[in-house]
Amino acid sequence: MTTDVFHEADGATPLEPAERDGLLQSWITHRHDLNEAEEKNIAKGVAWARGRQRSDLLTEDFAKSLHKQMFGEVWKWAGTYRRTERNIGIEAHRIPAEMPMMYDDIRYWVEHRTFPPDEIAIRLHYRLVAIHPFPNGNGRHARLMADLLIQRLGGKPFTWGSGNLSEAGDVRAKYIEALQAADNHDLGPLLAFARS
Repeated sequence: MTTDVFHEADGATPLEPAERDGLLQSWITHRHDLNEAEEKNIAKGVAWARGRQRSDLLTEDFAKSLHKQMFGEVWKWAGTYRRTERNIGIEAHRIPAEMPMMYDDIRYWVEHRTFPPDEIAIRLHYRLVAIHPFPNGNGRHARLMADLLIQRLGGKPFTWGSGNLSEAGDVRAKYIEALQAADNHDLGPLLAFARS
């Protein structure tokens, strides 16, 4: 049985046709192939990010570089902000202005210990997901950014429900529910999910 290579899991944002054309690997013909290629690329991105001490973690340049390291072997547009509208996230034209403001907020919270470390990292994650700056991979990128920040703040990486968030299922459903609670200004479920 064949599957549409671009079929997304429940709650995932579908790619626009022009973004689909950005697929770099011609051997990818099924969703399983795409997942495999992205997983391998993400593993390289994680190694790249964890293999260096980053003073520029909370910057646009780092966020774009990380996204490119995570997805650049699979997608031509990796590391660049989306230019198309989505059913989630802010309007595309606002992304270049919102991202630096978000990082200013996070740096301030870190410097002034405005919130506990877990909460600062989860607020970073949530803001990245809410802005939705890239055509795809926003959740995976946001989770890694939160993990990198919590480690820099002296904590342990989050477990994110201890399951596969890329596929439909109970773990993904709980993650989506936690994000929806955060949309309603309740970060408690997302904090709990991240440590479950």
